[in-house]
Amino acid sequence: MIKRFRYLSILRAALALVLVAAASFPASVWAQDMLNVYGPGGPAPAMKDAAKAFGAANQITVNVVAGPTPEWVDKARQDADVVFSGAENMMTDFAKVLPGAFELRDAQPLYLRPVAILVRPGNPKKIRGFRDLLKPGVKVLTVAGAGQTGLWEDVAGRTGDIAMVRAFRKNMVFPEAANSGAAKEQWTQQKDIDAWLIWNIWQVANPELAQVVPMDEPFRIYRDAGVVLTRKGSKEPQARAFVEFLQSPAGQNIFAKWGWNAR
Repeated sequence: MIKRFRYLSILRAALALVLVAAASFPASVWAQDMLNVYGPGGPAPAMKDAAKAFGAANQITVNVVAGPTPEWVDKARQDADVVFSGAENMMTDFAKVLPGAFELRDAQPLYLRPVAILVRPGNPKKIRGFRDLLKPGVKVLTVAGAGQTGLWEDVAGRTGDIAMVRAFRKNMVFPEAANSGAAKEQWTQQKDIDAWLIWNIWQVANPELAQVVPMDEPFRIYRDAGVVLTRKGSKEPQARAFVEFLQSPAGQNIFAKWGWNAR
């Protein structure tokens, strides 16, 4: 009986040590309580809104880090669960800078948004469509990188008329902005710029900076936001559930609120 009592005492003491040791470890060792999501600035407002809604419903923190790739890529290599993009070419670029992090074939397009013309509040140049951007003296801001690589050429060349490409190029502000964030800063500082060729969602997120002129046909083009689970994230049920949420009716409604075509 005494031996049994001593055995039970030793067992309780050992169990207590195990519990104390467990309490000293970060929660993430035992169960992931945070998802790390990385991507560009364009889809970020909608993505952050979706992350907030999903996190509140599932008692998990969804940490969305967005902006130019160099600002987050090193961290993403360590802990990314989900990566999102603002164009198909951008997702391809992410696969190159995050080698082995995810399978490019697993990326899923989410929603589209159209190119638009942003103008100064009040539209002082009375710009009504793409052809107005070709008029002499109109200064147009464009972006040469990220999800807008080749965008202005795609728009200007839609009809196969090289004269439009030439006329538009004459009105461009050089050098082109490296990304949408840099373009936003340039738009704010250079008040003599008349128009900004960019996705409509930038005006939705920044209504005080500009008003939008919808792109007229046949010049309107679209590019998508995509999402992919990393190898790390594919092992996390909550990461898979978050991607499913983005594709759900609730996710569609959130993206639609931020200007995306969610149908």
